[in-house]
Parts: sequence; structure tokens; C-alpha cells
Amino acid sequence: MAHSHQTTIATELGLSPRQVAATLDLINEGATIPFMARYRKEVTGSLDEVQLAQIRDRAEALAQLDKRREAILKSLEERELLSDELKASIDGAESLTKLEDLYLPYKPKRRTKATIAREKGLEPLAKDIMEQMKSGSPDDLANAFIDAEKGVEDVAAALQGARDIIAEWVNEDADARADMRKLFVKKGTISTKVMRGKEEDGAKYKDYFEWNESVDKVPSHRLLAMRRGEKELILSLSIRPDDEDAVEQLDRRFVKGNSPISEQVREAVQDSYKRLMAPSMETEVRIVSKDKADEEAIKVFADNLRQLLLAAPLGEKSVLALDPGFRTGCKLVCLDKQGRLLEHTAIFPNPPQKRTYESGETLKALVQRHGIEVIAIGNGTASRETESFVKELKIPGISVVMVNESGASIYSASEVAREEFPNEDVTVRGAVSIGRRLMDPLAELVKLDPKSIGVGQYQHDVDQTLLKKSLDDTVVSCVNAVGVEVNTASKQLLTYVSGLGPSLAKNIVAYRDENGPFATRKELMKVPRLGAKAFEQCAGFLRIRDAKNPLDASAVHPESYKIVEAMAKDLGVAVADLISKDDLRKQINLNQYVTDTVGLPTLKDILEELAKPGRDPREKFEMFSFAEGVNEMSDLREGMVLPGIVTNITDFGAFVDIGVHQDGLVHLSQLANRFVQHPSEVVKVHQPVSVKVVSVDMARKRIGLSMKTEESGPRPKSQKRRRNQDNRRNSGPSKLEENEFFRVKPKQRKNR
Repeated sequence: MAHSHQTTIATELGLSPRQVAATLDLINEGATIPFMARYRKEVTGSLDEVQLAQIRDRAEALAQLDKRREAILKSLEERELLSDELKASIDGAESLTKLEDLYLPYKPKRRTKATIAREKGLEPLAKDIMEQMKSGSPDDLANAFIDAEKGVEDVAAALQGARDIIAEWVNEDADARADMRKLFVKKGTISTKVMRGKEEDGAKYKDYFEWNESVDKVPSHRLLAMRRGEKELILSLSIRPDDEDAVEQLDRRFVKGNSPISEQVREAVQDSYKRLMAPSMETEVRIVSKDKADEEAIKVFADNLRQLLLAAPLGEKSVLALDPGFRTGCKLVCLDKQGRLLEHTAIFPNPPQKRTYESGETLKALVQRHGIEVIAIGNGTASRETESFVKELKIPGISVVMVNESGASIYSASEVAREEFPNEDVTVRGAVSIGRRLMDPLAELVKLDPKSIGVGQYQHDVDQTLLKKSLDDTVVSCVNAVGVEVNTASKQLLTYVSGLGPSLAKNIVAYRDENGPFATRKELMKVPRLGAKAFEQCAGFLRIRDAKNPLDASAVHPESYKIVEAMAKDLGVAVADLISKDDLRKQINLNQYVTDTVGLPTLKDILEELAKPGRDPREKFEMFSFAEGVNEMSDLREGMVLPGIVTNITDFGAFVDIGVHQDGLVHLSQLANRFVQHPSEVVKVHQPVSVKVVSVDMARKRIGLSMKTEESGPRPKSQKRRRNQDNRRNSGPSKLEENEFFRVKPKQRKNR
């Protein structure tokens, strides 16, 4: 990436040019975002991952701008249309929009009305009229251009052709387009109407059958919903400001006075707006508003995914995982503490077969045989019935946990699953995924396409390239924040480690299979094609538990081992003592280890890591259980207070699993007793919450929930007024929002 835009990027992001230049240098050298954020703080000025990604993305966008600029200049030069003034304007264009506006008058185009009029020799007439300086009537000016051979039969035809040319000039005026663009963005109204005869087919879009809203204020989810309705040919959609205001704005720029000749210009301006500029501006605003909506929706998805990936892991415990079902029974697998499959079978505790005693004895025998500590149950079909069956067995010392199995069926049929378990069917693979997801959500979920995990908002409607980039960034960030045990990690998990990728991840696993566990980080250099640069990028994020050098199990980078060894030597102790004894670390004076390349930020990170080497940054796992006796929607009653787990966050609320196979919605207005701008202020994905049932609609399978607490005593008038304002801002979900997000819990193999 070139540095030609470092000042621009620095100004836009509020950073110093030095930070931007240093970051771009590192990226050009192959550094990853996690590596720079963790191990190059002195170089970047301690920029975080978000800032580093912003620099990278803006530099890429500006590089694309330069590429387009070069193409335009080349085109103009080849056609001998490039003047010094035009070149200066193009060189100074700071956005793609400005660049295209400047190029528009010179852009090769198909034959237009203006082109045809020029071919008839009417451009001089258009210039005379546009000047609006000559006296006399338009007819007098037009008379001189009547030429039957050229197709100009009369005065009316001559004037029409001149107006066509003027209309194109108006449309191609860069300043006029810039002003009109602002009007469309700031004053444009997005309007939708139902297509004739589509009222019944488009019932879920009913709220948008007659809808008007400022395009500047429309929420992301609503815009995407309207665009989906248009794509499905249910709605017609337009984005326009007040037409009179728009034409008046153009009149002020192009029409001079009220003479008959000026009236010709005014007529041309009206035609230009209606026929050329308005459709063009609407297309631009559609793109801009869609990009903004995409950005917001992708951010929601990425934030939700981060929270899910960083959910608390159960850790290394022996797990029995159950994929529940009715007709074909429950698939049962036993996993050791490393997640390896030990044994699998099927039991039938539920109807129609319902072999309760036999199923119970089988399960208890497997628990005893494999030293099972936790039983994991997928939350799909028959989950609550299976949970009740297991709990009634009252097996001593066993915890029972419900696990969100969203995406497990996709994993079980994937190439990854077939590679891991070539001799097992999809039901076994799905059950294994459920158990492993409890043990380590991050390690298991990286095997899935993030879009299949079910925490997005209109993920199929947004720009798929941007979505993939954002989600990949999120997965990479999470994997490297946690760190990876190189001797047990799957190929898929290793793929996301800084500096590796699919090829090197595959080589690491192959080397490990052939030579046994890695004894040291340095041994990674023996992996085929893993050179010095890749080692630099990945080594700090890979852990080797119980290694001879204790630093190999930490986030201290091998390039800093000598610093730690010097600290230990200066205190007359071993590195292991430095890690285990807090009083020794307190004696270290970091300033004496500062060098030209290593400063206090890195030294402080080293000291923190020595205090808790290889510490998992994720929260500690806590057992969770749904309410006993509440298994179906029919068990719900308004006013019930129930435990739940947040499964998804959208712009308008949070969805919560309360154990009845159907998520309920806590709308934005019901998340707290105070005003809430966005649900992420209050909740996060996978968070246990307490909710109150406020509505149950059995016919439409809708559950309304609240997290508000009871308030006592009268509120001051000012507080009441603010509450009314909050309620208006937090109005309930539309029918489309309900249809989109009130969804039945995913069932891997429906009604098995």
C-alpha cells in the first residue's frame, strides 16, 4: 500500500501521519492486524485492532480511487480531451463521486437526444439560448437552424433539439450534481407502495404498503426490509426530495431572468431534472443508503459473532453429548477431555418408542465407563423432554447443560466433518459438534460459515464481499485474542492464526501427526513452508502447554524471550520463578529494559503476561438451566419471570431463548427502565438474563418479553415526559420485523 494518502487518512481518522505511515509499512511487509496490535505497539503508537483495520480499509479504498483516476486520465488523453484545467480538477478529486462527476461530460455514451441534436447542428443554438443574453424571441434564433435535410423541419424542432442539449449540460454540471446530491441525501423521502395485486402475497410487508420516511433517518433494518420487498416484486420503492424544491434549486443556478429565451432554459432544466438528473441521483442515493445500511447490519452481525465466539468455554471435561429427537431417538456420543470421540450409540427416552428404563441404564453405564462430568443436550426437537429425562435419572455429580445447536446440522454434512469423521454418519457428527461447542465454542464454531450460526440481521441482503471480510476479521481477532494450543488445535482453528492460513495450518497438522507434539515454539520452523516471516506473525499466538520453556505457553513473543531472561538474571532467579512469584515481578524496573525497538507498552504487556501466562481472556463458565415445567409455548403465562439466554441482537431488540423452542423478543423499549439507544448497551449474545413474559401469541408463534424492573413511587413530571419520548422512539416491531426475527428454534432434522 502506497503512502501517498497518509495525510488524508490521518486527518480522517484523527491519527498522526507517522502512525498511518508506520502501519502501512507493516502491512506492506505482511503484518496482520492482531500481530500489529499486540506486538508492534511502539511502531504504531499503540493503535488497536479497530484503528489498524480502518487504516488498512481506507488505504485500499483510496488505492481503488487512484486506479480509477488513472483510467479516466488515460481515456481522456487518448481521445485528446485532457486540458490542464481538467487534469488539475481530476487530480484534486477526493472522492469517487466527484471524480465521476468531472468525467461525466466526456464519458463515451450511447446516442442520446442531445447527441442527435448535435448531429443536426443545433449546438450553436443551444449555446445562444443558454447565454440568455440576446434580445428577441427564441423563434427568431431558431429560424436560422431550420434545415429539412438535417431533419430540422421547423422552429419547434430546432428549439426542442436545443433544449435536449441544454438538458444534458445541466445534468452533467459537476457543481449542480453536487448540490442536487446533497438535497437528495438530506431531504429525500423513501416511499414504498404495494404492487397491484400483491396485497395477499406480501402480507409480511403490510407496514410498507403505504410508507414514507426520510432516507437520512431510516434505520438499517427497515431499509433492507423495504429493498427486499422491492426485490420480491411486492413493493415499489422510490427516493425523491420534493420535486418543486429540486427544480427550483436548478433554476437558481441556470435560469437568468424571465425573458422568453430564459423560459426555454427553464423548460430544459425541468426536463433535465425529470428525465436525467432525478433518476441518476436516485440511483446514487440508493447505493449510498444501501451501503450505510449494509455497514450497520454487518456491524451488528460482527458484534454478535464476536460475543458468541468469545462465550465462556466449559474447558477440559469429559462430556456426554445428546442430539435429541423423537422418532429416531437421541444420538449419544462420549467425548474425552480433548474432545475426542470415544463411543456413540442411540437411546429412545421419548415417544413413540419411549424405552425409558433401557435408555436410562445405557446412559448411566456410559457415564460410569468414561468418567463423564457434564451432559450436553442440543436445544432442537425434543430437547426439553430429553433434559427432563436426564435430570430424573439423578446421576450424582453430573451437570446438565442445554447447548445452542444452530449450525450443527450444517457442520455435520460439511467437508470438514467428513474429514474428521469419515466413518460416522451425520447424526454422530452433529452430536459431537454439540458436545465440543460446550467445551470450547470458539474452536468448534470456526468450522462453520459464520452466516449459518444464526446471529445476523438481514445477512443475505447485505454486500456479501464486505460481510465476509468483516466476519473473517472478527474470527481472526477472536482466535488470536484467545490463543491456540498448537498440539491439539484443528486445522480450521489454526487457519485463523496470524500469519498462517489454510496451507500452513494443514502443514502444521501433518507435521504434528508425523512427528508427534511440538516440544518448543522454535520447532515450528521445521514445518514445511513456515518461514521466518510466518513464524514472526504466528509464534506469539500459539501455545505449547507443559513446554520446557514456560514462555512457550504464554503470549510472550519469542523475540522478547531475551528480555525476560535478562529480567530473571538481574534478579538471580529462573524464568519459572519470575512467573510464579508476584513479589519478584514487583522488583522489576521496566525502564532499564527500554531499547530503541522495545518500549514501555511492550514491557508492560510482558509483565502482565508473566503474571497469568497463557490466560484465557474469556469469562468463566457458569452453569445455566431453564425453568422446570416450562417446555412449550402452551406452558407460558403472562407475568411469568423466567431465566433465558440471549441468542441474537438486532437494532430493534434482543432475542432470548427461554426453553420453549421459540425465541422471544425483548424489544428495545423493554430492555431497561431507562432509554436505550441500542440493545448492545444492555445485553450481549449468550448472556443469561431474567425476563418477564408480557405477551404470548400462539397462532403466530410470537413471544413478547421484558427486562424492565418494577418501579415504585410516582415519577417526576420531567421523568414521565422523558419516558413518553422514549416510548415513542422505541415503538414496537413491525410485522416484517416479527416475521424476520420471531423464528422457531432451528431443528437439525425436523420431527425425527
